[in-house]
Amino acid sequence: MYRSRLGNDLSDITLDYVSSIDDDSEIILFDILGSQAHVLMLQEIKIITTNDAKKILTALESLKNEKFDSTSNAEDIHELIESLVIKKAGMASGGKMHTARSRNDQVTLDIRMKIRNDINILCICLLDTTEALVSLAKNHQKTIMPLYTHLQQAQVGLFSHYLLAHADALFRDFERLSDAYVRVNESPLGAGPVGGTSIPIDRHSTAKMLGFSGIVENSIDATSTRDFVAEYVATIAILMTNLSRIAEDFVLWSTSEFSFIELSDEFTSPSSVMPQKKNPDILELTRGKTAEIIGNLTAILSTIKGLPTGYGRDLQQIKSSIWSTSKTSISTLLILKSILLTLHVNEKQMKKATESSYLIAIDIAEKLVLRKIPFRTTHKIAGSLVQQAHNSKKPLNKLTNNEIKKSVQGTKVDQNIVSEIIKSTTIVSSLTDRISFGSSGYAEQKRMIEDRIKKINDYRTNTTKRENEISNAFESMAEKISVLIK
Repeated sequence: MYRSRLGNDLSDITLDYVSSIDDDSEIILFDILGSQAHVLMLQEIKIITTNDAKKILTALESLKNEKFDSTSNAEDIHELIESLVIKKAGMASGGKMHTARSRNDQVTLDIRMKIRNDINILCICLLDTTEALVSLAKNHQKTIMPLYTHLQQAQVGLFSHYLLAHADALFRDFERLSDAYVRVNESPLGAGPVGGTSIPIDRHSTAKMLGFSGIVENSIDATSTRDFVAEYVATIAILMTNLSRIAEDFVLWSTSEFSFIELSDEFTSPSSVMPQKKNPDILELTRGKTAEIIGNLTAILSTIKGLPTGYGRDLQQIKSSIWSTSKTSISTLLILKSILLTLHVNEKQMKKATESSYLIAIDIAEKLVLRKIPFRTTHKIAGSLVQQAHNSKKPLNKLTNNEIKKSVQGTKVDQNIVSEIIKSTTIVSSLTDRISFGSSGYAEQKRMIEDRIKKINDYRTNTTKRENEISNAFESMAEKISVLIK
């Protein structure tokens, strides 16, 4: 239909090569809604008659319930929908639907509407997963575990503190998505092919009907930019990287060597030959799918980095990367939430691992600091204590007076003070004494959990408000259509 300038239609092979029909299935509804807003605007400013608008809108409304044939000769969903409208409404009326519009502003409109919708879905899923983390943290405020750096045991910690760390990372993902939403939620409709139109359209009217907060003003920018796509997929790549870190921890901690947690059978699989195996396949796939999304981002950036200003057909290729990114990230959040809600935590094993190491060494050093001893001196003493305990294969509180005396040699520190501190320092006292803001001390857990619960509720309110703004706009447009076509 669009090839009137050319002498011949595309061959089947060429059509298959250029067609985006299969990828466009994700934006069918958005394309129809965008067309409805455009037609209403054309009717309101008297570019087309009420009768023409009625026929076009009736045809578009009927297409919402139709199953589209992907084997048609149309190059994309925009051409297919227009051809079907013309078939239903007749060329005299249906042929006016594309007035003052181009596929260039049409496709970027559909992509923005799709991403906008996906962001809201993702934000809800993010909050659900974050809530699962916080809920699990609330139940494990007393569950002692070792905290790690370099995969080596570093300090005494709490499982709740670990979970809240990941919740805070997901909050930042939520905030990045919400920031991106502001830039996505601008309408490019009416920008035309690249330089606008001589027809006196009302771009602000269509933007309002479709629930956008504003318009992409410059017509070149409106049709050719895809930085909002790159930003969206980059944000998801960061989100998935954060989820992949959780997955990696859980893969390690579910091994026999750690036995900190046990995954529900629903999220594991057996070996094909070893009946005793319980493989964390879902978590491993999360790591793999993260790599796939990073690949999508690379593909998008590689596509747009060398394009001249103005629309290029290359941009068609990034659509599948967008849809794949949305689908994968939404599924990952849904599954991770379920994993968290069904997770079995081996509290005894976590505590045993904590007690078997020398994690209270830093607490001994800090207690000596409170006795006005320079930290570098206390660090040396604590290090010597650990070395002697390790060599004699016993815990710090079993060191003899002679071993303690060796540790303070060369310093002016009284060994009796060191002995007293060693006896009073345990993994429990370590967590009781940990008072710095945001630490893994007992007192901080309750405050942080209450704060995160409030944050989740506030963010839910904001997301609901965004969703309502769009749904209210669509309802208002639907009422206009209903009045016109009845």
